[in-house]
Amino acid sequence: MKEILKSQAMKKFLHNKKAMFGLFIVVLLALAVLLIPLFMDLDPYTTDRAAGFNKGPSETHILGTDDVGRDLFARVLYGGRVSLFVGITSTIISVLVGIPLGLIAGYFRGAAESIIMRTADAFMSFPSMVLILVLVAVFGPSILTVTVVIGILGWTAIAKLIYGNVLSIREREYIQAAKTSGTSTWTILFSEVLPNAIPPVWANISFRVAGAILTESSLSFLGMGVQTPQASWGNIIYAAQNLMVLTARPWVWIPPGVCIILVVIGFNFIGEGVRDALDPKTK
Repeated sequence: MKEILKSQAMKKFLHNKKAMFGLFIVVLLALAVLLIPLFMDLDPYTTDRAAGFNKGPSETHILGTDDVGRDLFARVLYGGRVSLFVGITSTIISVLVGIPLGLIAGYFRGAAESIIMRTADAFMSFPSMVLILVLVAVFGPSILTVTVVIGILGWTAIAKLIYGNVLSIREREYIQAAKTSGTSTWTILFSEVLPNAIPPVWANISFRVAGAILTESSLSFLGMGVQTPQASWGNIIYAAQNLMVLTARPWVWIPPGVCIILVVIGFNFIGEGVRDALDPKTK
């Protein structure tokens, strides 16, 4: 029965045009940032004094150069690697923290439920961006700090989702039958409860990746994220805080801005496709 449901969900996902469009965008961008630097001699860190500073697109530099003469095309590609790394890795952290905590709170209830859920409520009561800014300021802005902070603060939504599903599943007849037959608690948790509680999380994962990329870009734009000379889409756009760059040098900020928009739309479309595929009410 489970195999049939999986097959039906996959068919629904593959027939969802928005989901396929989103998947195409994400795969295309990921392949571009990963593979193009392997076939082209690109250096995102070296200053090209011969090309000059703040120069527009040319044969030598496809997207021009920045304010210190670095190749913007190279920086957009390498910055894409960083932004995708932060988005995906922070989401993995959120999932690895949120799923076990939600599972424990929903199944065991009692003191564990109170502690975990009240902690989640406390985390969610603070404006997330303000809390992230404070933590990044305390530990120092870097790729590692931004990734871990976004990941740790993102566990609450995952935990709440798992918690709500487990509360319903734990009362079902097959769970009670497993308990009566003497099946161990951990076997019930990981073979019966978790597989049935986790499907809604798959859609949330895609949305979380998109949100994490936006958060990293916002932090870097504010100067509190990935620090130069390392590139990310957010800190490339940071230059657009200068009115001259914003109005007279669009080649500096439009390409990374478009990349952010496309990858966020792509992941959101994938998330919507997964959500619809797992919803038995949709055809």
